[in-house]
Formats: sequence, C-alpha cells, structure tokens
Amino acid sequence: MSSHDPMLSGIITTTLEMAFTSSIIALALGVIVGLLVASNDFAGKKIVVMILRTLMGLPPVVVGIVVFILFSGTGPFGKLGLIYSVELMIIAQIVLITPIVAGMTETSMTPIVDRMRPTVKGLRLNPVKTFALTVTEGKYQLIAVYLFAFARAISEVGAIQIVGGNILYKTRTMTTAIALNYNTGDFSMAVALGIILLLMALGVNLIAALLQMRLKKRYD
Repeated sequence: MSSHDPMLSGIITTTLEMAFTSSIIALALGVIVGLLVASNDFAGKKIVVMILRTLMGLPPVVVGIVVFILFSGTGPFGKLGLIYSVELMIIAQIVLITPIVAGMTETSMTPIVDRMRPTVKGLRLNPVKTFALTVTEGKYQLIAVYLFAFARAISEVGAIQIVGGNILYKTRTMTTAIALNYNTGDFSMAVALGIILLLMALGVNLIAALLQMRLKKRYD
C-alpha cells in the first residue's frame, strides 16, 4: 500500500461525508420552501420567486466569507468552535445549495401543483396529505433536483476552502486537493483526482437512474 492510500481514502471520505450530508439537508429544506411557494398564491409571490432565483446564483466565495465571519473567533457563533471543520463546510454548502434546490423545486413542481389542484380540492386533502401526494407525483423531478444538488456539493471548492482551510486528514476534499495539486504543479495527481471525482458522480447518477426505474415499475 503506497503512502498516498491513507491520504486518498481520507480525502474521499471527507468529500462524500460533506457532499451527501449537505445535499440531503439542502434537499429537505429546499423542497419544503419550493413546494410552499409553488402550492400557494399570496401577495408578493413573484417577488419571492425572483429572490429565490437570484439566490440560486450566490457566489460560493461570498458564502464562504460570510460563514467564516459568522463562525470565526470574533463572530456571533464563534463559541461553537466550528471553524476549519467538516461541520462548517457542510453548513456553508447548505447555505449555498438550499436556494438552488428551492428554486428548481418551485420551477419544476408548479405545473404538477396546478394540475393537482382540482383533485386536492375534490378530496379535501389536508396540507400533510397534499404535500405527500405532491412529492409522489413529482418524484422524478425531485430525484433530478437532488442529483443537481449533489453535483453542486461534490464539485464545490471556493466556499469550503475558506471555511475548512483545506487541512490534510481533516477538511481536505477532492476539489480542494485538485486545486492544491494544480497550484503545486502536480498535474498528474490533479488529473487522477479529477477522474475519481467524475467516477463518484457517475456512481451516484447510476444509483439515481436505478431508483427512477424502480419507481416507474412500481407506480406505472
């Protein structure tokens, strides 16, 4: 076993922990917000939609700086001691990805919500049952939303490098390792890490494709 093996396994583990945790939490939060906006007509809805779509373009470096300031020693959450940790990287990712999930959910689920209105009204479904039915009807769209969220999480470098510090065996991820190896001139390692990163993303997409096929057989 080469000396690079423990380092590589640590980088992969940190990357997967950060990407899966942040994308799943962002999905849960973003889907709730997106469906609430899509399912309800209220004053200022167009403004809310516009804000969501604006936040989808949040610059990662700006998010990283803001989160760093909030959790630094002099920040309001400094006492939590999360600076340069995987937990803070996850928080930064959630801040970055949740608006994307919410915006994509609102856009993709609005036609489904509009199509369901007569059924929901006729059956007099309560909000919980309406939410469950909407998620069931939009399962394929939500899987696609999650895939985008995961891809965004696993490919992020700016925000997590700022709040995580790119510390070996602690907060170094695939993307920050690629950037480091590129900056130090180790292009072969950077390319190798890039290939591994692509294979990881491919694996998640294959799992999602199998899940979509299974759901299609079950519901169709």
